[in-house]
Amino acid sequence: MQIPILNGIYTDNQPELRTSYPVNLMPVPKKSGISNGFLRPGEGIVANGTGPGIDRGGINWNGICYRVMGTKLVTVASNGTVTELGDVGGPINSLVTFDYSFDRLAIASGGRLYYWDGVLTQVTDPDLGTVLDVVWVDGYFMTTDGEFLVVTELSDPTQVNPLKYGSSEVDPDPVVALLKLRNEVYALNRNTIEVFDNIGGEFFPFQRIDGAQVQKGVVGTHACCVYLEAIAFLGSARNESPGIYLGANAQAQKISTQEIDQILLQYTEAQLAQVQLEARNDKSHRYLYVHLPDRTLVYDAASSEALGDQVWFTLTTTTVNFSQYRARNLVWAYDKWLLGDPQSNAIGYLDETISTHWGQNVRWEFGTTIVYNDGNGVIFNELELVSLPGRVALGVNPIITTSYSIDGLSWSQDRPIRVGTTGDTRKRLVWFQQGFMRNWRIQRFRGDTQAHLSFARLEAQLEPLAY
Repeated sequence: MQIPILNGIYTDNQPELRTSYPVNLMPVPKKSGISNGFLRPGEGIVANGTGPGIDRGGINWNGICYRVMGTKLVTVASNGTVTELGDVGGPINSLVTFDYSFDRLAIASGGRLYYWDGVLTQVTDPDLGTVLDVVWVDGYFMTTDGEFLVVTELSDPTQVNPLKYGSSEVDPDPVVALLKLRNEVYALNRNTIEVFDNIGGEFFPFQRIDGAQVQKGVVGTHACCVYLEAIAFLGSARNESPGIYLGANAQAQKISTQEIDQILLQYTEAQLAQVQLEARNDKSHRYLYVHLPDRTLVYDAASSEALGDQVWFTLTTTTVNFSQYRARNLVWAYDKWLLGDPQSNAIGYLDETISTHWGQNVRWEFGTTIVYNDGNGVIFNELELVSLPGRVALGVNPIITTSYSIDGLSWSQDRPIRVGTTGDTRKRLVWFQQGFMRNWRIQRFRGDTQAHLSFARLEAQLEPLAY
């Protein structure tokens, strides 16, 4: 009997059936003859240098990776060498926003706007006001202070004319972020999203596109990004609980599942306002990262389409429970994904040949759906994980474990097995005499990054109980 492993099930005290998503394992759709998909290890994080502070954001401009670390604007070379360019201030635990024109890199940091064009310059025009976010569109740098949409002068981007202020007025909610998509500006408010197009004119040169409004909004400045030719965001409409949506063409398509929504309800509005969303297009995958305080939830649109179900998984940097995922501000530069550490001044890159984070082991876990035999009892004579062994680190023979639950709340003692050493590609991962069930049962598997394995299928040899 084949038991699905791409998603699992557990229960809570409500009582309610809940979905358990793989932890530090990525579902991949692949018709292999064994199954239609498999779980592969999450990518490892390799240290490649250090900077002057905690990483706060990054961008690739003209083939060079620029980042803000601590209060410093820096460049990062392909070998990890960091060069300081100047100071952009701001709280060192807050994120910054980057965008660029043909000849200037703009940085919104600590409520101020800076330009880099070989020299770091702060925009000091008092009419600029507080800068929460910045985008470049049609020759203008547009910022927002939460109330107005402010554009710089075409002839001099360090100057602001207060007669050219715009506003987002469909709902009296504050503007929290700005994004550009298809050369249109999206003003993301707390309860609504409005779209603006450049029509020129003597005063504010952008006009609202009334038919493009999205009737949901965003919780925080960095809780949104461009994804799948749409705006991905964490938020809600007025008087709604938060969810994760794709907004485009006046529609908001929900991509968060019931389980994801229940996870989001564990956090306060203030905590969600600090959440960061990132998009990553990597090979055949289209990832959306939702960086929560104690974990990162990842949605894969390509796998969801291939498998016909919403594919989510969890990334975390810890060996027990959940902890902050320590890879942020992903930038494709020098033919690899560069990143920063939200807890230190380290910088690094993703490496799919390993799965450790900054040289440390982290846990992985996945569960199964419910095994049910029409209410009849079953003996579990054998469980076999069909996997790709023999790719572990040299000199180790790691242990992985399985346990089961008959109520979705409490679990049996973990049963360990060895997964084999490097080159032991014919190793079979089998547990014998795994007990019985009288009604239904859930299986769970756990290990750490020493067991660098992919899993294609769980096969069970079952024997009906005779009554």
